[in-house]
Amino acid sequence: MTGATGYIGGRLVPELLAAGHEVRCAARTPEKLRDYPWSGDIGTVRADALDAASMAEAMRGIDVAYYLVHALATGAGFERTDREAARIFAEQARIAGVRRIVYLGGLTPAGVPEERLSPHLRSRAEVGRILLGSGVPTAVLRAAVIIGSGSASFEMLRYLTERLPVMVTPSWVRTRIQPIGVRDVLRYLAGCALLPAEVNRTFDLGGPDVVTYRDMMRRYAVVAGLNPRLIVPVPVLTPSLSSHWVGLVTPVPASIARPLAESLRYEVVCAEHDIARYVPDPPGRPAGLDKALTLALRRVRDAQVDTRWSSASVPGVPSDPLPTDPDWAGGSLYTDVRELYVKCAPQALWRVVEGIGGDHGWYSFPLAWSVRGRLDRLVGGVGLRRGRRDAEHLRVGDSLDFWRVEEIRPGRLLRLRAEMRLPGLAWLEMCVDPAAAPGVTRYRQRAIFHPRGLLGHAYWWSVFPFHAAVFGGMAHNIAATGVMQDRPDTAPTAGADPKTPGTRR
Repeated sequence: MTGATGYIGGRLVPELLAAGHEVRCAARTPEKLRDYPWSGDIGTVRADALDAASMAEAMRGIDVAYYLVHALATGAGFERTDREAARIFAEQARIAGVRRIVYLGGLTPAGVPEERLSPHLRSRAEVGRILLGSGVPTAVLRAAVIIGSGSASFEMLRYLTERLPVMVTPSWVRTRIQPIGVRDVLRYLAGCALLPAEVNRTFDLGGPDVVTYRDMMRRYAVVAGLNPRLIVPVPVLTPSLSSHWVGLVTPVPASIARPLAESLRYEVVCAEHDIARYVPDPPGRPAGLDKALTLALRRVRDAQVDTRWSSASVPGVPSDPLPTDPDWAGGSLYTDVRELYVKCAPQALWRVVEGIGGDHGWYSFPLAWSVRGRLDRLVGGVGLRRGRRDAEHLRVGDSLDFWRVEEIRPGRLLRLRAEMRLPGLAWLEMCVDPAAAPGVTRYRQRAIFHPRGLLGHAYWWSVFPFHAAVFGGMAHNIAATGVMQDRPDTAPTAGADPKTPGTRR
């Protein structure tokens, strides 16, 4: 399995385990898988889709290989990256004697030449062709819009419909599509592991309803118990403009929304449902749109979102090393350190730390955080609206507003890596030390910035005057909230150790 840290892959692994398969997950950073509930039931291997040697090792002894990665998040040039990764995957699967490849791609419109497709759909189609021509029997599943809690398509639909009772929309809201619920997609993907050896083809995936995007918004409003929405399509909203419009209203940044929006102008309706010959549909399946929306909305409201679109990397954000790696030695590194001794139990303080972000906010200077998030959105970044996958618990790899969880040691350490647009690399660490003294917990907070070039240094010093309000206020408010949660009838008490270093270079 490649792509196990992504939206579909993270949900497919338990389906395969439940079906009795042994699963090995290949990931560039296997540590990101350790906090998933099924991590102890799988094998892992460190591998990069663009590195043939590591993929050869990952394929060793494998019967079925799932290709669930794509390079959309790498930004410009993603088609070339997709092509090379698919070629390496196909070649190494053939050499290793893999008996089946399974790939989830995008449903392409009938009768439209491939060169006229959006780059996103064109790349998905090309990857499917490469895998089908690998010499290894391949099943290419093609889906249009996948409806499920946490999917990018569902998040766009949900936020647009809930936040805008009146919408001036692009003309693509009239485009016909055939959505499918994520549960049915997972069922088909898992079933493809047992396809006969002679099957080497594409399969169209879709639910029973063919609707327009406008229909989907209106039906979502009904399912969610909202007042009817007024939707007015206008022809002047280009894919570029509409992606910024989506970026302003939804948590999906324009850099991701644009390739998706460019694909929305095509009518994508299934030409066949042959997959049911090999993976039979039980009664009532695939689920209709209203049922898929109901299930997705219920999981959102019950805070049971297993994976989210934002689990994958975002455009322009590399897989950067940790600041503790030896490579940092001798480089310029700015830090802001805050340390407090808090009269509360460490468990109470940790609950505050692990619950940070999302609806709880960042415990200091809300206007500053809001402005920083809006500025990030304006330059194509992720902004603050990604929120959290789970309201109380975090795991490595989770997105958290414009941060990502780089490391978490329950009860002790949370390290976040910044994914906003910056002239450098940034981290925020929060540590809870239960061994300070009886009845006292030490809270240590460290902001780290590694500048890139002169602009990076200038950025640090330009925001330095606000650190006392932002980072200092955060430390004191986290400590005070920990005290209140530990002893609700006690006034907040937190004191700074006089030997604690302040901000330092």
